[in-house]
Amino acid sequence: MSLQYKKLTEKELDIFIEMRINQLREEGAKEDIDLRPALQDYYKKHMADGTFVSWLAMDGDKIVGTSGMSFVEKPPYFGCPSGRIGLLSSMYTNPHYRRKGIAMELLNRVVEEARAYGCGTVQITASQMGVKLYTAYGFVHNENFMQYKL
Repeated sequence: MSLQYKKLTEKELDIFIEMRINQLREEGAKEDIDLRPALQDYYKKHMADGTFVSWLAMDGDKIVGTSGMSFVEKPPYFGCPSGRIGLLSSMYTNPHYRRKGIAMELLNRVVEEARAYGCGTVQITASQMGVKLYTAYGFVHNENFMQYKL
């Protein structure tokens, strides 16, 4: 198996979005809206301004793995003096390609993108399946994370 890795471009966006939706379904999300238009708007806008980057794993012309990193800024704090944070998302590997190191390679590439952008930390809300990968990479749990839905 000779995989290639490449950055996401608008050319692959429709397939990337379908894979993102499949990932959300696999994680048990409840669908009550068509998320495609909102995802399309988000990715186009943030790819254009450099605040979203994705690496893809390709088997020929088929996307078999995805990753994503959004860059956000908040006031600097001691744990992140730059105030720049990478929000990891869209980590997904086709079930037939799992356990081959693809997710680790994709994770490494988007973490390097965050480092290059000047992020002081990378955060993710991990699925049960992803916890092992992120722990092996060096992510640690932050028990203070809370969310308030508007």
